[in-house]
Amino acid sequence: MSGRAIAGAFLGLSLGLQACSSLQASSSDNAPQKLVITGSSTIAPVASEIAKRYEAQNPQVRIDVQTGGSSRGIADVRQQVADIGMVSRAAKPEDQGLNFHTIAKDGVVVIVHRDNPIQRLTRQQITDIYTDKLNNWQDAGGKSQAITVVNKAEGRSTLEVFTKHFQLKSSQIKADVVIGDNEQGIKTVAGNPLAIGYVSVGAAKVNVEQGTPIKVLPLEGIQATAQTVRDGSFPLSRPLNLVTQGPLNPQQQKFIDFAQSSQVKDIVQEQSLVPVQE
Repeated sequence: MSGRAIAGAFLGLSLGLQACSSLQASSSDNAPQKLVITGSSTIAPVASEIAKRYEAQNPQVRIDVQTGGSSRGIADVRQQVADIGMVSRAAKPEDQGLNFHTIAKDGVVVIVHRDNPIQRLTRQQITDIYTDKLNNWQDAGGKSQAITVVNKAEGRSTLEVFTKHFQLKSSQIKADVVIGDNEQGIKTVAGNPLAIGYVSVGAAKVNVEQGTPIKVLPLEGIQATAQTVRDGSFPLSRPLNLVTQGPLNPQQQKFIDFAQSSQVKDIVQEQSLVPVQE
């Protein structure tokens, strides 16, 4: 090969490498960034609204929020399938290695149909209903009709919180209907005047405000309000967390900081949840 040919080939290779390098830098600078967030159906509605506002302020970012329960959120983060998990309970010893970032507080409330004359149930009555020791509304002060027990599916933090408070094992619960997310539970109770269920206080209150025919019962004489949930006096209060593993990358850090900031306080309150800020 002549010197001129070698020089030409070298020049072509050099220009090609420069073009490739420029293309990579361009695509790196302009390519959309993506965050995948999976887990709790209780957190998903508020996380989705926070994500929309974050995307509006950061047009290069796309956030994919998926439900499936808190167990999925933890599993996906551990397996690096998701960037952030959503977990609607406090951290447990087996969560070692994970970082919990609280974005709001919530409670778990017992609901019945709006037409059910029952106004309150004792802790023992709720336990007896869910273990089939009390299976007629008449025995709780209502009409002589069989109770339809609605329970949460395994892997849902709402189930964990409920069973822990009432000192029950999942195997002890005798359910007529098993549901996944809060909206399924609310629709089931709203469609059955004889049903009883338990769901996120945020989801319940939003539905009550929208006219859904359900009624929220006090628990141990205490109503679920922003104040009782915030100070923990409501017996079934819980933190709503975003969960990560290992050091945060800049993308995760920025979104979590945003989700914990006063910039989204109105979104949290619109979902009838309690902001972490006073």
